[in-house]
Amino acid sequence: MLSRLAPGDMVTVTRIDRLARGTFDLFEIVKRIVDARAHFRSLAEPWADTGTSTGRLTIAVLGGLADVERDLIRTRTTEGRDRAKRRGQHMGRPPRLTAAQKAEARQRRVEGPTLAELARSYNVSRSTISRLSVKLTLGSP
Repeated sequence: MLSRLAPGDMVTVTRIDRLARGTFDLFEIVKRIVDARAHFRSLAEPWADTGTSTGRLTIAVLGGLADVERDLIRTRTTEGRDRAKRRGQHMGRPPRLTAAQKAEARQRRVEGPTLAELARSYNVSRSTISRLSVKLTLGSP
């Protein structure tokens, strides 16, 4: 719908929560509507009407709130990651191979099997084994 908006079109929703999951989403969607020179209004929230000056002001304030919300989310996420790292928790996906399997795969690679053969034997992708081989050629353990 957003890609087909034309100047003068009106996007009407019954409630704002039917359009967006949060303030930031709402602001981004309404901004796209306004940028297309169309109008937005909510039937349940009369303040959300870009056809009026009060509605445009309210949407502008929502834009500021969306920025604050995004910064708060970023800050909380960073703090949570930092706490997890201090507790020694691993970040990201768990490794597909144990340290022993990695060492064994590196040794076997030196002995001659292809990347595809090793990958099949460990039930991992060829690129997983390839990354181990690259570390081996660079001199890393």
